[in-house]
Amino acid sequence: MGRKEDNIAKAATLVNKAESIRNIDIAAHIDHGKTTLSDNLIAGAGMMSEDLAGKQLMLDYDEQEQARGITINAANASMVHQVDGKDYLINLIDTPGHVDFGGDVTRAMRAVDGCIIVVDSVEGVMPQTETVIRQALREYVKPTMFINKVDRLINELKLNSEEMQKKFIKIINDVNKLIAKYAPDKFKKEWELSVQNGKVSFGSAYNNWAISVPAMKVFNVNFNDIVSMVREGKQKELAKKAPLHKIILNMVVHHLPDPKQASEYRIPNVWHGDLESQVGKSMMVCDTKGPLAMMITKIIVDPHAGEIAVGRVFSGSLTKGQELYISSASGKFKIQTIAMMVGPDRIQVDSIPAGNIAAVIGLKSAIAGSTVSAVADMEPFEPMTHYTDPVVTLAIEAKHTSDLPKLIDVLKTVSKADPSIQVNINQETGEHLISGMGELHLEVTLYRIKNDYKIEVTTSDPIVVYRETVERTGGPFEGKSPNKHNKFYFKVEPLEEGVVQLIKDGVLPQGSKFKDKRAVIEQLQNAGIDRDTARGITAVMGENVMFDVTKGIQYLDETMELLLESFKEVVERGPLANEGMTHIKASLVDAKLHEDSIHRGPAQVIPAGRNSLYGAICQARRVLMEPIQKVYINVPQDIMGSVTNEIQQRRGVVDEMNIEGDDIVIVARVPVSGMFGFASAIRSATGGKVLWSSENSGYQKVPPEIQKEVVSKIRTRKGLKPEPYNEDYYSSL
Repeated sequence: MGRKEDNIAKAATLVNKAESIRNIDIAAHIDHGKTTLSDNLIAGAGMMSEDLAGKQLMLDYDEQEQARGITINAANASMVHQVDGKDYLINLIDTPGHVDFGGDVTRAMRAVDGCIIVVDSVEGVMPQTETVIRQALREYVKPTMFINKVDRLINELKLNSEEMQKKFIKIINDVNKLIAKYAPDKFKKEWELSVQNGKVSFGSAYNNWAISVPAMKVFNVNFNDIVSMVREGKQKELAKKAPLHKIILNMVVHHLPDPKQASEYRIPNVWHGDLESQVGKSMMVCDTKGPLAMMITKIIVDPHAGEIAVGRVFSGSLTKGQELYISSASGKFKIQTIAMMVGPDRIQVDSIPAGNIAAVIGLKSAIAGSTVSAVADMEPFEPMTHYTDPVVTLAIEAKHTSDLPKLIDVLKTVSKADPSIQVNINQETGEHLISGMGELHLEVTLYRIKNDYKIEVTTSDPIVVYRETVERTGGPFEGKSPNKHNKFYFKVEPLEEGVVQLIKDGVLPQGSKFKDKRAVIEQLQNAGIDRDTARGITAVMGENVMFDVTKGIQYLDETMELLLESFKEVVERGPLANEGMTHIKASLVDAKLHEDSIHRGPAQVIPAGRNSLYGAICQARRVLMEPIQKVYINVPQDIMGSVTNEIQQRRGVVDEMNIEGDDIVIVARVPVSGMFGFASAIRSATGGKVLWSSENSGYQKVPPEIQKEVVSKIRTRKGLKPEPYNEDYYSSL
């Protein structure tokens, strides 16, 4: 039996031993070496050639990943490693580092218990490093760190041992500041990274070596030795003396939790059901004999096998032929095959118990975020919170009318496989909108539609996704029903920043049903809302909240669901440019309702509520918000002027300029509308002597002097009158 087959046979046994399992994620800023590190770990397990480790990029198996040289999809690999004479099953997920594919990182974090944060020793902590650390800590995923590309410090920057260690200390301190800021309170101290105990390792993934302070004693290597060997071109010898996979996996096994240990504190964070119920007790102890509970974190669309649902089993055991329930889908679904993943390969097994990551065929209605269970009415797992919304949209049409039905099916499949892609299908006009996190995200999606599904399509130029909000208080504004028998009076004002933060942090849940309303009211009061208003909270939709502050109005309870529908319509399509609304606080202050229910049906209440809200918004001075990106640019000082000029031409603002050696690091904020074509323009302006990255950074007001023009263009594109309606229009309805 070869090493690979032997590894697979051992893995099939170890799935049943929770204390010997580690579910880990490798996360980092783009190009800091995640996939190269993954290669080394897979090669160390005998699952690929050690000579190719760091070069083959086994987990970048997608054609687009190979062509672009970046990770686009989170990829899973299960492997066995021996540490201190004992076998351990490592379920590893390699995640993307590019900002456009951050949704995959969020979803992967739900499936794991620990992570390796990879940091480039030269670049240090970058924007996406902070984002992935925040994502991990929010999911109660314990961190360790690998400082990569240490050979660059020695060969390129010519640092000696002492200078190199100073650089390491700065990186570790920067990461520890983020852990102190974002880690759960009870773990802030415990999860702090320390060199002495081995939670941090250093090395070169490309050259297959690593070291940590505890390992220095074992392998008899110190930082002075490393500097000498790298300078003398002896990195192959160093890799034999201190192989990367041994150092990293020792760190993983000794410092990251097994599924049983992690379940005690992760389950209350990711599942808000009754912990004293049978399924709750089972998940808390990772019981393989309890009722099956699994969360789907990824859907892979395989041209031969169909849809493969990948996710974490938190309780019970998955077995072939089992019939299970999926949250938000009716009926039972039969498991056809179960597998462990190693990159593009699926290794079929008969059963996978709690504490593991499994790939399943048969869960046809599952999407990323679905709860799969043996219990029909199991409380679903908490939804995963993504840090950015789609900011760029494309209109897409089938080139040939005969392909239209197929395109609709493909778009649904694409959004299922990547929930960060939002699809808006217009069955009547044949035009469809796909929204993504950036230009690259949409480029990759279009490539798949054209090449994987063989559909010829035409697309519009990229369209920016704007938001609408208000600057002051408007209303109460009267909205009358078409039959004039019902009247509603809404007041609209900007939502308090404290409440917005509660929504972003996931403390204030979405929807209109609050399990613990008393706790929600208390949180709102802490955020600056007075008690009487807080008690009237009715719904949270996006970053908008509706309150009912009326007193004793007859029949209002019966019509509240319809008013919620009005509120939903308004926040999805604002009155300025039909864009989504944000930071809106809407308060129902009065209502007059007809006593006969036949006169206050949907056709009467919904338009009345909508018009009242729209009128109040118009009075509250509407503002258009545009998405912005924070851009980090590393450029030689002598060509800095070309970069700042390029930024200013795109309505960008330079926030910081820092000198690092012979280079300047520029930090700027640029509207997404100004970022189209930026990559080629900045390369051209600097003769290719530039390193840059970006991250989505929320929304800012469109400058007043161009708002009218931008609104007019958006409305014209949507087939609306160029001039938006005002409050007089709504009062005439």
